[in-house]
Amino acid sequence: MSESTTRDERFAHGLEVLKKVDGEAGQRVVDSLADISPELGHQIVSWAFGEIYGRPGLAPRDRQLVTLGMLTALGGCEAQLDVHVNAALNVGLTPEQIVEALLHSAVYCGIPKALNATFAAKKVFAERGLLPLEQQPAQTAATSA
Repeated sequence: MSESTTRDERFAHGLEVLKKVDGEAGQRVVDSLADISPELGHQIVSWAFGEIYGRPGLAPRDRQLVTLGMLTALGGCEAQLDVHVNAALNVGLTPEQIVEALLHSAVYCGIPKALNATFAAKKVFAERGLLPLEQQPAQTAATSA
């Protein structure tokens, strides 16, 4: 978006991106702010989605992997993880890829944070009828060579 676009145009563009990425879950977050901080809802749509998510430098699935990793690292973001696990599924990540990313986060974020994120993902998967997941076998040094 150029600097000459209006506030309404930036919001409309951000809303298009939000709907593609987060679907109804993102809109529910924005709607939930209407009676307390509609400006925060506006900024989420206009800036976070219109300006940042809408950039061409990363594919939406890659942006979601980064987002899942950061929310896991922060901890205490389970409500946002719900939204972004849904978004990750919406942009083409499989449940198995999401679980693998959260497993990987245990190394850098710690097991408690990885557990919390995995349980948030489990909730979303259950809501979407995606459980149980097919288990990936652990890879050993002998099988990876």
